[in-house]
Amino acid sequence: MKKALKIILFIALFIVIIISSLIIWDLIQENKLNKELVYISEITDAEEIDIEEIYKVLNRTITKGDYKEVEKSFKNYLKDNFDNTLKIADILNDENLVNILTIENYLKDGKDFIKSKQYINDTKNKLNEYKNTYLEFFTEEKAMSYINDKNLDKYYIELYKKEYVGDIEHDNGTEEVEKSLNEILEILNTYEEIINMLSNNQEEWTIEGSYIVFNRDELSNKYDELINKL
Repeated sequence: MKKALKIILFIALFIVIIISSLIIWDLIQENKLNKELVYISEITDAEEIDIEEIYKVLNRTITKGDYKEVEKSFKNYLKDNFDNTLKIADILNDENLVNILTIENYLKDGKDFIKSKQYINDTKNKLNEYKNTYLEFFTEEKAMSYINDKNLDKYYIELYKKEYVGDIEHDNGTEEVEKSLNEILEILNTYEEIINMLSNNQEEWTIEGSYIVFNRDELSNKYDELINKL
C-alpha cells in the first residue's frame, strides 16, 4: 500500500512539474514576443526610420512552437502593411510630382504633354489603390486573415487578437492619413486640369524666359486660378 502511495505521489509530482514547466515555457515565449513587438514599435516610431532594421526584425522569428506561428502571422501582417506604406511614401517623395508644373517640364513635354498626362493618370491610380489597401489593413478582418488559416488552438487566436491586433478599427489615425492622401489626389486632379488646358490650347501660350505667357486673358486667368488652388 505504501509503495502504491509513493508511486501515486511521484506521478502527481511529475505531472505538477510538467505542467509548471509548460506554464513557464509559455510565459517565456509570450515575454519574448512582447519584447519583440515593443522593439518593433520603437524602431517604427523613431525619428529616423531604419528600413533595413525594420525588415530584419520582421523577417526573423524568435519564438517556438505555436507562439512561432503567432509571431510569424503578426509580423507578416506588419510587413505587408509596411510595404504598402513605403509605396505611398515613394509616390509622395517622387520629384516628378513637384516638377509637372515647371517651365522645364513645359519645354520638355509640351505641348502635347503625353508623358505628363500618363504620369498623372498612373500616379492617381496607384495612390488610390495604395490608400484603399492602407485603410483595409486597419480592419480586424484583414488583420485576422493572417492567422485564421493556421489551425491554431483558440488560445493563440485570442492572444493574437486581443494582445497584438487589439481594437484596431478605432483611434488608429487612419482618418487623418486618408484626408492627407485625398488632398494629394485633389492636387493631382488640379495638375490634370492645368495640363489638359495647356494641351488643348497649344497655340494660345508660349514660354518666355522663366514664364508662361498666354495670348488671351481668359486663359491666363484660368491658369492663375488653378495654380492658386494648389
